[in-house]
Amino acid sequence: MSTVIGKGLEQGSITEDEIRAFTEQALSQCNLRDKRVLVIIPDLTRNAPIPVFFRLLFELLGDQVKNLDYLIALGTHQPMDEEQICERVGVSQRELHQKYEKVKFFNHAHDKPEALVTIGTIPEHEIDDISNHLLKEEVEVTLNKMILDYDFLIIMSPVVPHEVAGFSGGNKYLFPGIAGECIIHCFHWLSALITNSVINGTKQNPVRKLLDRAASLLEVPRICFCMVVHEKKLSGLFIGSVEEAWSHAADLSQILHIQYFEKPFHTVLGVAPLYYDDIWVAGKVMYKLESVVADGGELIIYAPHITKISHTHGEILHRIGYHVGDYYLKQMDKFGDIPRCVLAHSTHVRGIGTFENGIEKPRIKVTLATGIAPETCERINLSCRDAETIDFSEWKGREKEGILFVENAGEVLYRLKTDTS
Repeated sequence: MSTVIGKGLEQGSITEDEIRAFTEQALSQCNLRDKRVLVIIPDLTRNAPIPVFFRLLFELLGDQVKNLDYLIALGTHQPMDEEQICERVGVSQRELHQKYEKVKFFNHAHDKPEALVTIGTIPEHEIDDISNHLLKEEVEVTLNKMILDYDFLIIMSPVVPHEVAGFSGGNKYLFPGIAGECIIHCFHWLSALITNSVINGTKQNPVRKLLDRAASLLEVPRICFCMVVHEKKLSGLFIGSVEEAWSHAADLSQILHIQYFEKPFHTVLGVAPLYYDDIWVAGKVMYKLESVVADGGELIIYAPHITKISHTHGEILHRIGYHVGDYYLKQMDKFGDIPRCVLAHSTHVRGIGTFENGIEKPRIKVTLATGIAPETCERINLSCRDAETIDFSEWKGREKEGILFVENAGEVLYRLKTDTS
């Protein structure tokens, strides 16, 4: 597809009639009759109107393609059961087994070598160049081997500011969405070296270059439906080649999903959405708010429904805790066995700081007001506050006092106007 189909709105939303028209136009150019089609979708931790597209794709393609199956881009998240899959695509279990019985769903498994295939290798000199000399290593690029059983891929991709890739979406639904561990660890650690405050909301950056380079090794034809969701409405839909559709969506996301303030706040309370079900995901509250917390200030992640650090990486995080980047960089001999995507998450949640003469000095205080026990918070090097002591009415409207209250934190990025990164 040579052009991007769709549109973006700074105000208002795209109607279902427009969604249908754009989708029909895009699919008509793909020649999918009798093809095996695999749709790659996010899990429940991403906000997107997947049910609308699930029904529409089945209506438009169900009778004309050989297969119309779905692969859930879990990255390193937990697999979804049938009930969760039904919630993701907006159907009942009865509908799934009757009306949509032809459709098959698969969970990605990043940690099972037998489920992966190597599509190529990025040599050391390229990684060195792409990373601006922050990394110098050869990287094997692996993806879920299912993709080779299909003739065409459709990627469903919400786009928002992101702590690892600048903006989510696009080729990020391949890496880490359906990728193996080597490439996942490489680019997550690269993002940690760059730091969240620099990369988040920055469209062009070394991590995005690395993702696009890895994707260039994949020969299976594909298009991407890039969606920009704002205030629970679809404000942007761009359908086309992965890189072009993503670029349009990221431009709109920069307008809709970044909010600027003149001065930092000494205390910020971020309320995590209920679909953030562990700190691995709810860390996005920190990622999106870190930049507007004053030096020495406090960021509170409010999520009383969360009782786990990480469904997938909890054992490791309980062991190493949360620390600033320097803590790991100056002691890498102690942490060589830790997956680098876990180290990256740890540093992103703890934020910027220093580690000198054995003393760690984070720039800000990070506090959990969750269902996680105080002794656990202390062990993992984060502060704790009883969520029951927090009354939202006491927090709202106090910006002039240096206190910021943010509901549904984790998608909109907050920055200072002096931040030109």
